[in-house]
Amino acid sequence: MWLKLLPIVFLAFLSNVYSQELLPLPVRDIKPEELVFGHGENLRYIINYQWGSINTDVGEAVLTLEYNDNAEEPFFHARAVGRTFRFYDVLFKVRDFYETKFSARNLRPFYFHRDIREKKYKMKNTMTFLPNYQIRANIERLDDPPRDTLLNGKIYTFDLLSLFYFARNNDFGNDKVGQERPVSFVIDGEIFDLYYRYLGKENKRIPGLGHYKTIKFAARLVAGEVFSGKEELVFWVTDDKNKIPLLFETPIIVGRVTGRLAGFSNIKYPFPGKIK
Repeated sequence: MWLKLLPIVFLAFLSNVYSQELLPLPVRDIKPEELVFGHGENLRYIINYQWGSINTDVGEAVLTLEYNDNAEEPFFHARAVGRTFRFYDVLFKVRDFYETKFSARNLRPFYFHRDIREKKYKMKNTMTFLPNYQIRANIERLDDPPRDTLLNGKIYTFDLLSLFYFARNNDFGNDKVGQERPVSFVIDGEIFDLYYRYLGKENKRIPGLGHYKTIKFAARLVAGEVFSGKEELVFWVTDDKNKIPLLFETPIIVGRVTGRLAGFSNIKYPFPGKIK
């Protein structure tokens, strides 16, 4: 659940050129010096759950990034791991693992794997992104036999984790407040086309970090066991070259979930200073 939220935090960066058709920003070749992230970046988030008088930190999510230049085409290998703290394992044990490999040239993915275990629920995805934008997906749900399917994606269809990094590397300086943009991502053998809204800039207090200059966005979530499909995820991103998410929050079917940046290392540019 949590690791689904983190990549969606960056849906907002997929387009910055206004048009009536609301087309996402085209995939393009990116020079190494233009990338906002690099080898060794590590981001850690604390996940908080609120419901009535309950307000407690229940787990964490950690994202790591490696650069590999030994292949025919250099690529990034990203991993994300989410887990509940031991005390909450008795109530709702979560052990989530995501990984993606994507081109260092245009950030398009070519491999994605997801293995989640949330209480009694189990799901595995293994996907290969083909040159013609089709996606070969192997899906294992609970104890059902594996299912193979071939999906018709687009040049801008990403897996959730590669979307996290692709989105950070796009400019949105021409977006208007309230403007909507489309996004496309694949998970569990389905392709979802949603949208985000740019909400402007805001000086925001981040618990445990202080006040920072941020850029604010909202994104529609996918209906399922956790979300009704009516909620929006609201998130705040550093207003600097790193474009790191600092805070996100969303209502769920029962209660509210928030995530906050709790640690980082090896980011490409200096972390912005607090404004107070």
